Amino acid sequence: MKKIIINKKYYGNIELAKTRNAYNIFVSVIRAFKAKEPITVETIYSKEKLKSFEKYKSGEFQYELEELDMYIELSKLLKFTSTDAKKLKEQIAFVNDDAHVHLDISKNLVLFNKKKQSTAKKSYLFWDIENFSNISPMFSQVIEPYELEDENIYVSCNPDSLYLFKAEWEADLFDFGKTFNSFNFTKCDHGKNVADGVLLNNFKELSPRDANIYVMTYDRELKDRFRDSCHESNNLYVLERKILY
Repeated sequence: MKKIIINKKYYGNIELAKTRNAYNIFVSVIRAFKAKEPITVETIYSKEKLKSFEKYKSGEFQYELEELDMYIELSKLLKFTSTDAKKLKEQIAFVNDDAHVHLDISKNLVLFNKKKQSTAKKSYLFWDIENFSNISPMFSQVIEPYELEDENIYVSCNPDSLYLFKAEWEADLFDFGKTFNSFNFTKCDHGKNVADGVLLNNFKELSPRDANIYVMTYDRELKDRFRDSCHESNNLYVLERKILY
């Protein structure tokens, strides 16, 4: 809990979001308030960051949603408008489909290429990190419980996402004693669905047999292409999206 005192005036307490940037955001708002400057979402995020909210989807920006909640609470205490932050939250929810989709990896992995699983000798993970970038659940719910070896993990990313989130992803990976180089990582070229195509090519070149295959993407077409390329001896697991009513 953070106490807010500005120019010897007490405004209240606020719980900082549990994110890496929460304190910096808090300081930026307080600094702008002290200087009597306009406070908007541009006070806490760069124009490039705000632009990124329009592009990346499917489970992204959970930390930023927490930060925006904190920003909105700050607006109530300091009496500034937070309409832009509320609109941004709605935009993120719309782009991510979070308003309609509930996802938990461990509960939403489904066998996609057959009705009954067969015996597997190895396990492989194909991870489109920009579609599913929350690293901690990937380790706790997939990599560790299924005992996936580093050399059997394939990760791809388009350059724009890597530019925006590399530092954050590397810090999260460090918490698990890993780097991008721990895995089969490919930084892709510019272009639509290039990262997806790289993962599929990795899979085709590997041509595994008697294996568990975990595909981490929200792209329905890519799931179908993996299934079409998957040998019948493999167990292909993909993420099922559950609609809330």
